[in-house]
Amino acid sequence: MRILITGATGLIGSEIVKQCHAKGIAVHYLTTSKSKLSKDENYTGFYWNPLKNEIDTDCLNGVEAIIHLVGASISKRWTESYKKEILLSRTQTSQLLFNTLQNTSHQVKHLVSASAIGIYPSSLTNYYAEDHSEVSTSFLGQVVEQWEQTVDAFKALDIHVAKVRIGLVLSAKGGALPEMAKPIKFGAGAAFGSGKQWQSWIHLTDLANLFLHVLEENLEGVYNGVAPNPETNQQLTKAIAKQLKRPLFLPNIPKLAMKLILGEMHILLFESQRVSSKKIEDTGFNFKHYNLQSALEEEY
Repeated sequence: MRILITGATGLIGSEIVKQCHAKGIAVHYLTTSKSKLSKDENYTGFYWNPLKNEIDTDCLNGVEAIIHLVGASISKRWTESYKKEILLSRTQTSQLLFNTLQNTSHQVKHLVSASAIGIYPSSLTNYYAEDHSEVSTSFLGQVVEQWEQTVDAFKALDIHVAKVRIGLVLSAKGGALPEMAKPIKFGAGAAFGSGKQWQSWIHLTDLANLFLHVLEENLEGVYNGVAPNPETNQQLTKAIAKQLKRPLFLPNIPKLAMKLILGEMHILLFESQRVSSKKIEDTGFNFKHYNLQSALEEEY
């Protein structure tokens, strides 16, 4: 089997590539950096520039499925121009892929796209399943809604579409965990706000596995990419401190302080989404890391 991956060199993409190679799946990947082009038989790079609508259509040769991960990081300060980049990096790339598939001879039958649990409204009491229809009015909620709409368009090309709504990805290699661990390591760790906000997390290995499960089982529709046991911010902070053997003695960090430091992006720390993994488990998917302690022990 041969698949095309966008965002293959990122945190999640790199782990998916590793698992593809372990299963004998050959990977084509798209990159905007010509210096990152590899010509290995099972790992071949192709250049694209979504801003200029440029793509090497040879990337589709022999490809049966696409894993679409690309998107600008949400962990940079949200200036007005960067907010535009966050949105366009998701919608423009999807549109370029769509146009390319529409106008090129190909064998692609399945598209598995990243999405995010940020689509669900912030709530301390709701338990969100994939069929929840209300969309968060936050900036991220609006981004994810538009992102999913551009991905759904691929159904018109007779391609099966699946979307994985990703939660907080736990990995010491990048993403949120090293940033959360940093102040704790220096004895300055503390929960945010009330600490009661839910954080639906998933270990990086499980997330990569989940993408390949969706692909191999030819699943369609929306699936939450979260582990079965969400934790509150307070519990998560305590668990990281315990794993790092560091004390937690500072009071919780007020929302106003983080708003001053981070601007609008501070909502990432205070939004609460308790999200269910039941739907993906019902398809036969098994998590390696069901609980937080197991996930953190893997990393530290």
